[in-house]
Amino acid sequence: MEAKTDIGAQHHHHHHDHGDGHVHAHPLQGDMAEGPRRPGRDELKHIEGWGADLDHKNRPAIPMERTPARFIHPHEGKLPQQPENVEILVSTERPGITPIFGTVQPPKGVSGMIRRLAFKWSENDLRRWMLLLAADRVNVVEGIGEDLAHGKVPNVLAEMGIKAEWEHNRAGLVKKAVMTGAVIGAAVYLMRRRER
Repeated sequence: MEAKTDIGAQHHHHHHDHGDGHVHAHPLQGDMAEGPRRPGRDELKHIEGWGADLDHKNRPAIPMERTPARFIHPHEGKLPQQPENVEILVSTERPGITPIFGTVQPPKGVSGMIRRLAFKWSENDLRRWMLLLAADRVNVVEGIGEDLAHGKVPNVLAEMGIKAEWEHNRAGLVKKAVMTGAVIGAAVYLMRRRER
């Protein structure tokens, strides 16, 4: 048996020969089995803001808190059904429409067709999520087209955050630009090759 001292705690290791010529060491459940010692309050009070939840005077929300705590009473009985004034896509796992739903982004155009197709598959099907991601990308292009149709020229670079990325993540932006150029170049090359 071998004894080893570490940080004031004693560890004992038993060596077992399992008959295969290998010796395996198994630590006993000792002081360190529970993890390192946690520092007490006095040892941490030098950290600014630590323990703010201990004293109510240090909690900014205390004047607004009430005892008993505020409680939003649940609606008595069944919630009234929100009227359907736009198309609502419903999951195959949850047929029927919830009492309240979002109406800001109803499916429309090509992206809407892709979303309708996606909702034919269940939520655990990868095709559903890939189609929904594709629909989002198509919707971005549709949005640019709508802006142009209404006489508004979108500032695509600013909306994509190119300026901020150039200032704060230049290497990442260059990497994305190189990758995008490589993908576009490969696509153009394949298209020309197919035409020949």
